[in-house]
Amino acid sequence: MDRTKLYRRFRTLLIANRGEIACRVIRTARAMGLRTVAVYSEADRDAMHVALADEAVLLGPARARDSYLNIERLIEAARKTGAEAVHPGYGFLSENAEFAQACYDAGLVFVGPTAEMMNAMGSKSGSKALMEKAGVPLVPGYHGDAQDDATLAKAAEKVGFPILVKASAGGGGRGMRIVRSAAELGPAIVSAKREAKAAFGDDRMLIEKYVDNPRHIEVQIIGDSHGNLLSLFERECTLQRRHQKVIEEAPSPTLNAAQRETVCAAARKAAGAVNYVGAGTIEFVSDGKDVFFIEMNTRLQVEHPVTELITGVDLVEWQLRVAFGEALPLKQDEIKLNGHAIEARVYAENPTKNFMPSVGRISTWRLPAETGGLRIDAGYREGDNVSPYYDAMLAKMIAWAPTRDVAIDRLNRGLEDSDVRGIVTNIPFLSALITHPKVRANAIDTGFIERELAVLTSAAPTPGELELCAAVAAIVNDERQAAQGEPPSPWQTFGWQPVGRRQRNFAFRVGHGPEQKIALNYGSGPSTLLIGESELAFAVAPKDGGFDLTLDGVKSSVAAVIDGHELYLRTRNGRFDLHWVDPFGGESEEHVGEDKIAAPLPGTVVAVLAEEGAKLEKGAPILTLEVMKMEQTLRAPYAGVLKSIKCKVGDIVQEGIELAVVEASGE
Repeated sequence: MDRTKLYRRFRTLLIANRGEIACRVIRTARAMGLRTVAVYSEADRDAMHVALADEAVLLGPARARDSYLNIERLIEAARKTGAEAVHPGYGFLSENAEFAQACYDAGLVFVGPTAEMMNAMGSKSGSKALMEKAGVPLVPGYHGDAQDDATLAKAAEKVGFPILVKASAGGGGRGMRIVRSAAELGPAIVSAKREAKAAFGDDRMLIEKYVDNPRHIEVQIIGDSHGNLLSLFERECTLQRRHQKVIEEAPSPTLNAAQRETVCAAARKAAGAVNYVGAGTIEFVSDGKDVFFIEMNTRLQVEHPVTELITGVDLVEWQLRVAFGEALPLKQDEIKLNGHAIEARVYAENPTKNFMPSVGRISTWRLPAETGGLRIDAGYREGDNVSPYYDAMLAKMIAWAPTRDVAIDRLNRGLEDSDVRGIVTNIPFLSALITHPKVRANAIDTGFIERELAVLTSAAPTPGELELCAAVAAIVNDERQAAQGEPPSPWQTFGWQPVGRRQRNFAFRVGHGPEQKIALNYGSGPSTLLIGESELAFAVAPKDGGFDLTLDGVKSSVAAVIDGHELYLRTRNGRFDLHWVDPFGGESEEHVGEDKIAAPLPGTVVAVLAEEGAKLEKGAPILTLEVMKMEQTLRAPYAGVLKSIKCKVGDIVQEGIELAVVEASGE
């Protein structure tokens, strides 16, 4: 293979991705003086990464297989725009050896390892065989070529339950199932293969012993074409849900200095087995005593910013310099560990509804300003649409500090100062997670979130006097701004008049709870708020994103967002979602009963799991939807008979469409 085609200086870079990582790569590439080319699907015409790039090329329809996974169209986009190199980001085709080879064949520099390296290390099963030969410790399991059901079943029995069924290609928890008995194995393999095929175009599986109460530790490595291979310390990624990382930090608070050097040396040995070039990650699982190799990701990781913040290295810049054919700028002993960094992934999802993805237009996007200790990598802006076709990650918030405790506090303050509306996000959940005492004490494992989910998603506190007063102030402020078309001057009077007093009544509720009433008295003299028998004099000073509210001489900062009759408030007591009850009536709220088997979001029907006429127990699976690259199984709401199925495999269904009808058994 001609190395002058593999690694050489280039001026124009095409980013074969979307969202946050495309924006991240574009920023560094432009800072290095490179011209950037974005690609997009029809669903992403107005996306942030398209606006940031110097040029952008439409790939095709919204579905990933017709756009971001279409190798031929990506190569053609590079040819059209004069791009000389391609950065794959993460996800999509980033670990696809066929894509890396296609770039080489087209005369393009692929910013990453060669197809041969990907084939050796990108396959979970292939890399395990290589590591076994190299003497790197492995989790017991099966990673052979034979993929028939009998072979996989025999391997599972040999390893012993519980086991993990895992997609050999790809990552992010897709195509992965925990199987605790032989009876669960068949359906788990079918489901995992289907999900892996849809996400990665490869449905090969491996079997692995499931380590109870495990920790997930990974090492960042990078190599150049001159034979240099470095590790940049490790990350702890133990806080996960559905095998997807939620919180990542560096360095690991679990390892001491000796353990750190041991695991980093093992990572360099693993990557050195294929003379690895480019950025990659060696992932390990620990049972608290031993550390086992589980896989290598032959790409940049989502969580790479925590490594950047503790080392001062721009990994994307290093990727590009390696692709130029340059040697790495530092030696191993020159990479120093400084402080602690922690990252939270902000998703469009509803933690109180089993993390169901949320789609729609972002009506409010308020994230705190970046400082020396806070970094935000975002892929969305106010006004952008979150589509059902792709991963639901909106942004990453990363905090750095000299110590872990201060980094956690800094990250939590950043989350508390964030408001993203129009869609549901996991921001309150993330805040509850990182402030949990056991997280602070590092007393966790990969099952922690599932065990503590009820606590982490507990209902918000009931609004008190401060919140009800803030709600009234927010409404009046919003009305004044709408009437004047500009920010108001200080507005303590609320419709001052020379004689007499008037009263305006408000009612609010949380969810479907009871109404809470408050009255605004205004006119001659100071305005007051009446709650029950209490009458409070108050003053308000507007500011960006909210206002300062003074009650009985105590000033509080309030952040407020109003969307129709929905109010979102942040006070010193936390976050509050209030519904402003229409004073003139006429509210029409659709309450969808539990018996309605409908699409929770736009998606594709990928499996029908029951036949019409079948008798079903409560909770029995009926059909499976693919929504935002994840599978959602819809189940019987009660025991009964499946009267009809109103869809078939392959149907693209819209949110709220009824898909099946179950007739209750009457018992």
